[in-house]
Parts: sequence; structure tokens; C-alpha cells
Amino acid sequence: MSQNINGAEGTYSQVIAIDGPSGSGKSTIAKELASALNVLYIDTVAMFRALGFYADQKHIVLEEGPSLNEFLNSLTIDYGVSPTCLIKVNGIDLTEKIREHHVSKLASIISQLPSVRTYLLNFQRDLALNKVCVMEGRDIGTVVFPNSFSKFFITASVDIRAERRLKQLRESGDTSLTLEQIKDDVRKRDETDMNRVVAPLKKAEDAMLLDTSHLAMGDIINILSNEVKFRAAHLGFKLGSN
Repeated sequence: MSQNINGAEGTYSQVIAIDGPSGSGKSTIAKELASALNVLYIDTVAMFRALGFYADQKHIVLEEGPSLNEFLNSLTIDYGVSPTCLIKVNGIDLTEKIREHHVSKLASIISQLPSVRTYLLNFQRDLALNKVCVMEGRDIGTVVFPNSFSKFFITASVDIRAERRLKQLRESGDTSLTLEQIKDDVRKRDETDMNRVVAPLKKAEDAMLLDTSHLAMGDIINILSNEVKFRAAHLGFKLGSN
């Protein structure tokens, strides 16, 4: 567990939690916010994507059982290796591979498995040890770090999220999907994430809700960074000390 902050209202982890559905822009927002605050950035979605992709490559059946446990015990994950290498699994750089569109489905499937979530939860908590960080995912403020000192739930309309994803795919040279197909994928991913038994996607009660559908990135970062700085000052600790 990360180092705790003792405040008048209770004890908090030095984690800025950013949750939200697929395509809401939370990865870019989290990265920009971490840079603006000069703190560590942790992308948990990339971890599920990496494990989903790697398991698929190794033909691992994505269901609970001895083979999955053996697979998890065989893994070595390196996160934040360099500015150009976000994540490695067993020495293989998967930074680019995990952004391929089909990996979203693999990540959604593997993220429903309790043993996988437990494995990555422990990994994520170790990464945040003694660090102020921005951690983004789908259950950071509700499960991984429910006592985060600052929490946000980032969302956007299905149409906007699908358009962003289409643009991202086109920029990478992928022209295989239409906007309607991506919208359908986004809706299905939302339904799966919100209705899974283990750690479903939902807004923490004490999280600030921010719809980014029609906000510029600069405005989003200003809103979030001001809130984080207010919370840090209120609790009496400094940011940017990593």
C-alpha cells in the first residue's frame, strides 16, 4: 500500500485516482496531469491489455484454473521502463501492440478474472509505494486505492468516445473498422465493465465527475490540477516530490 497521509478527515493514500469508461480520454488526461504535477503516472489499463495480449499469444485459456495460475506465476512485468517503453512482459516490449483495437476485447475478458485482478492489484499497490502518483483505470478509487486523497471519474458520450477511437486507429494506419462498429464495441465494453462481478466500473461516491465531451485538454488539466492542489494543501503535504 502507498504511504499514507494523516488528515483531520482520516488517513489517505498519496494516490490521485482517475477512473472512467473506455475511450473517455482518461489515459491522456492522467499522463498530462501527472506531468503538470510532476508526479508518477501509472496506467493500469495498459497492464490488463498487456496480460490479455500476452496470454492470447501464448494460447492461455482465459478462465480460472491451474493453467491460469501457472501463467500468472510465470510473469515478470516491467512498467515505465523508459519514455518510449511503457510496459514489458517477460522481457517483451508490448507498448505498441497493446494499442491494437482487438486487444480491448482481450483486456475486457481477462479483467473479469478474480485471480488476474488480485495479481495486478498487488503489482499496482507495490508500484505506488512511497510515491505520489496519478493512477488511472476503472476501479482505482473504488477497489485498488479506495482511500485515494483525490478522485476523479472521467467520462464522455459514446459518440465522442467512438470518434476519438476512430481517429486514433486512422492515425495508426488501421482502416478496418467503421464508426458504427466502434460505437457498438464501446457500448459492449461499457456493459461488460459495469456488470462484471469483480470490481465493476462505477464512480466512487467521493469522486469528482467530469464529462470531457466538449472540453479542451488545457481546461481539463486546469480543473483537475487545481482540485488536486487544493486537496493536497488541505491535507498538508507537498506534490512533485518524487
